[in-house]
Amino acid sequence: MQTTPLCLGAIGAVPCVENRRWTVGRVTYATLNIQGSCNNLCDTAPDPQEYAARNTANIAWMRETFQVAKTRNSAAVMFISQGNPGWDLTDGTRAPLRDPKTLVQTDGQPDGFKDFLLAFRDEAIAFRKPIAYVDGDSHYYRVDKPFLDAQGRRIENFTRVETFGDNAANGTNDVNWVKVTVNPRSREVFSYQPQIVPGNRVAVPSP
Repeated sequence: MQTTPLCLGAIGAVPCVENRRWTVGRVTYATLNIQGSCNNLCDTAPDPQEYAARNTANIAWMRETFQVAKTRNSAAVMFISQGNPGWDLTDGTRAPLRDPKTLVQTDGQPDGFKDFLLAFRDEAIAFRKPIAYVDGDSHYYRVDKPFLDAQGRRIENFTRVETFGDNAANGTNDVNWVKVTVNPRSREVFSYQPQIVPGNRVAVPSP
């Protein structure tokens, strides 16, 4: 747990208890308290001071996680967070659009993710081994590689994994789950398989 009181609570500086880290079978895992809705810089009750403190803490925890993985000679790293920061220009229906080279959000709205993404990109490129980044937020299952470097080249060792979620807006009950198989001896280390819960399928009306 990130015990240094870098986050802001109701009574002032507090430890960032949501940020955790563990290593199992030569793979290092870490959680990051990165939230949807522009990471508390917009939406119904934005709090720039809370965001700034937590963002600094998240960047420090992320960098430290990569260092721990290198020290332990981990075969891969998996990060787990909630918010979908948007990685490129492909999916404005579920995340902010951003220039994949500069990582600047294109709509001019408060951007609660850019500084983290810039720092994360540097670390991801330097790490060179497989990295999985698991998020929710958008409620749409996908496994892809949307992260580019500053020259527009794909960061091949990075994979985004977005989990299922209930899409209330269109009546689709996508409450399913994702099975991750971890094999440190394999080249990619992680493999993914969606697990569909039969009782959550939407009934299709007869014609």
